[in-house]
Amino acid sequence: MVLVRPTTREGTGSTRVLLGVLVAAMLLMVIATDMVNLVLPLMGTEFGASEAQLAWVVTGFLLVFSIGIPFYGRIADRVRLRRLFSAALLVYAAGSLVCALAPTLLVVVVGRVVMGAGAGAIPVLSVVAVTRVLPPNKRGIGVGFISAAGGVGTAAGPAVGGGLGQLFGWPALFWLTLVCALVLVPMTMRVLPDDSPGTREPFDIVGGVLLGLSAGLLLFGITQQEVAGFGAPSAWGALVGAAVATLLFLLRIRGTAHPFVPPSLFANPVYVAAVVVIFLAMFTNLAALVFVPVLVVDVNGLSPGAGSLVMIPGGVALAVASPLAGRLSDRAGARLLTVSGLIVIGVSTFFLSSVGAGGPALPAAVGVLGLGVGVAFVLTTVTNAAAGALPVARIGVGLGTLQGAQFLGAGTGPALMGALLVARKDGAGESINPLHDQAASAFSDVFLVLTLLVVPALVAALRLRPSSPSQSGPDGSERTPQRAADA
Repeated sequence: MVLVRPTTREGTGSTRVLLGVLVAAMLLMVIATDMVNLVLPLMGTEFGASEAQLAWVVTGFLLVFSIGIPFYGRIADRVRLRRLFSAALLVYAAGSLVCALAPTLLVVVVGRVVMGAGAGAIPVLSVVAVTRVLPPNKRGIGVGFISAAGGVGTAAGPAVGGGLGQLFGWPALFWLTLVCALVLVPMTMRVLPDDSPGTREPFDIVGGVLLGLSAGLLLFGITQQEVAGFGAPSAWGALVGAAVATLLFLLRIRGTAHPFVPPSLFANPVYVAAVVVIFLAMFTNLAALVFVPVLVVDVNGLSPGAGSLVMIPGGVALAVASPLAGRLSDRAGARLLTVSGLIVIGVSTFFLSSVGAGGPALPAAVGVLGLGVGVAFVLTTVTNAAAGALPVARIGVGLGTLQGAQFLGAGTGPALMGALLVARKDGAGESINPLHDQAASAFSDVFLVLTLLVVPALVAALRLRPSSPSQSGPDGSERTPQRAADA
């Protein structure tokens, strides 16, 4: 039996304070994730570590972070949101403290794993909070501000990491995240909703572990193929393990009375379409964003610092366009905005394939700008559409699964496209794109493949409802005006 006590706050002031706290938490999570990459060389020098060993500072965080997202979403259907969010911030702060005081690289990795366990709560619980607090016709703007924080954090993370690391040493980064997390704890205890979904369903820990193993082994296997190749037992063994865990998970959710992820979610066409779109969009976006700076440094001869400047337009565009996309999604509905955003993503990757690969740095920056605009419309609109398509009692697990797919796409895209890039560099021949007539044919082909991946995302997006959330029922069916008014 599930007893749901939703909360809706109409006060503009309290809503602004809530969004301010959630945006600050998202900024902390994204900046702290991206800023570590630039201080890895400093850690390597201090600890005498190899690149493979240093990679675990990033990989350990991402593995636990990705696994934690659906867990927090499921737990949010059972536990008071205020307490869960605050507890996650304390876990994040504890991991930061471990990293700041770490005497060895192994301790840094352990601290990063603990940080990942706390950070996994922030994106999914932020959207859950917006969904529970704001009325349906205002949720899009809330989701938009959270997405905008991700864009600002992505743009600011490298600058913060490089600057602090150079001036004060790499531990300063973790002292900063520790202080910020501790400051946010009393703020979340004050402004987040304290209502409880009141579910009495048993918690399917077996299903949760199997889902976590599926995602974790998949990401680990893909990461290992970058380091050791697909022929390495650690790579193909992890991928086989991921396949087995996925099969067992599917059997589990169909064979238990209270599954970790209810199969009914995947009978909802709007929700399934949202999962497919967000996975493919993030697969495409992150792969492109990883290889654009590699392109301008390796081919154009820019310094790493100058190469990072090429990425700034994308972060700025994401930050500016996300609130606009959220506001429009509250009025225009999901289908038109999502299709438009995907078209912008496809045009941008095709532009990078045709002109950006091997050409001047400016076209690459234009392509990144287009990606930022397109992703802003897709992520904000699809997340809002998925929330509106879910019954209130399944908001947590539904959004947790959705964001798990989002970060799974972000993790697999760069790795798989990296393998394609290496294969094309090793082979001979011109680029497949007939409009590309410059150097860097391998990069052109990668961006062309990413363009093609937008096509199935467009097909899935056509399943999204054309109306706004306030005009549709939780199953995605159209509401009459009277039903919308009564909701």
